[in-house]
Amino acid sequence: MVDTNELKRYPVAVLGGGAVGKTVAADCKLGGNEVRLFDMEPFAASTLAGLEKTGITLTGNPKNKYGFKRLGTAHFDLITTDIAACVKGCKLLIVAVPSIAHDSFFEQLIPCLEDGMFVHIIPDNFGTLKLRKKMREMGCTKKIIVGGWSSAPYGTRVETEGGVMTSECWLVYRAITLRGAALPSTDQEEFLESSKALGCFDSITQGDGYTSGNTVMDIGFSNVNPVLHCPGTLLGVGVMENWGRIFGGNDKYTYSIYSHAYCESIAEVQYAFYQEEVRLAEAMGVGIQFFLKKNFLSRTSILGPEYMGDECIVPFDDQWPTGYGTGPFTIQNRYITEDVSVGCHIYHELGKKYGIATPVIDSMITLGSVMTGHDFYAEGLTLDDIGIGGLDKEQLLVYLNEGTL
Repeated sequence: MVDTNELKRYPVAVLGGGAVGKTVAADCKLGGNEVRLFDMEPFAASTLAGLEKTGITLTGNPKNKYGFKRLGTAHFDLITTDIAACVKGCKLLIVAVPSIAHDSFFEQLIPCLEDGMFVHIIPDNFGTLKLRKKMREMGCTKKIIVGGWSSAPYGTRVETEGGVMTSECWLVYRAITLRGAALPSTDQEEFLESSKALGCFDSITQGDGYTSGNTVMDIGFSNVNPVLHCPGTLLGVGVMENWGRIFGGNDKYTYSIYSHAYCESIAEVQYAFYQEEVRLAEAMGVGIQFFLKKNFLSRTSILGPEYMGDECIVPFDDQWPTGYGTGPFTIQNRYITEDVSVGCHIYHELGKKYGIATPVIDSMITLGSVMTGHDFYAEGLTLDDIGIGGLDKEQLLVYLNEGTL
């Protein structure tokens, strides 16, 4: 069993200087961890600029069922573009970068891995499968535990002014539960328990606690982002692009798909999207987080249970301002460029492999491609990219559960 008190004695390495990376790093520091923050060039020139002087300040009024509060300014023990210096001697590593950057980060990380490390990918977005594949390709045999989470522990945004990042991260909510899994599943108990040593999981540890996914494919299906973001953004694009124009008097940066796009009709599409995921998971013999249809028929949709519990329902007729513009503010946003090219496209490929029709998911890829000018069918993440393209159902389940190919 993992000794979380022992793990807390070691520094935590956070890889990624975006909103999630900065927030988990600050939260861990405020929660008592020694924290090192890394970002790679050329991103670091903007994401890490000035942090030695300012630190990161967590602000906002994050909603949470149990009233967990932690705001303030955190100054890190190391801020660096040298990944070897960042991870040396650490036991807990957090990878908090967009899925499209996983390969670049993993190529730098793998030569620096040490036996006994725990790698947490937040959110996973099939990153655990990518990391294990790249370790094999690079001949890395270090004994580490790798796993991922269905979502980040919070909704968070970096505050900007005039296009320049500030040192503040605005928290919208704090999760009370998250779903996690390790690859292979034999490492799962240790992986999940190690999260209790991370300050960024305190609202979960002190809330309803983590839940254990049925393999890392479960975590890929249980990521709420594709089912929330893709229908909400694509079908609500008219409101988004006219916010502050036809909807006069509004600052475009006050727009939120939750307050201004979600409605009964979009909820029906989200639920149909989710049902396709359920059929895929059943065909593969893996798990997926369970949601009732009523959870979709709410302005908080299936995100609400993460921070307020299953009973959280905000009727569409309610005037429910988020108090913060959660966006997106353009169609060229990760809600589409990442969630369509990664989540939707992997589901599309799994549908073809396992003989499950995915017309709603496919419509997201088609519309997203037209609206953004990308061909997500050609550019999207593939099963070969995550190392499972050549595996049949039985081989895949052995790999997911036992780690053998």
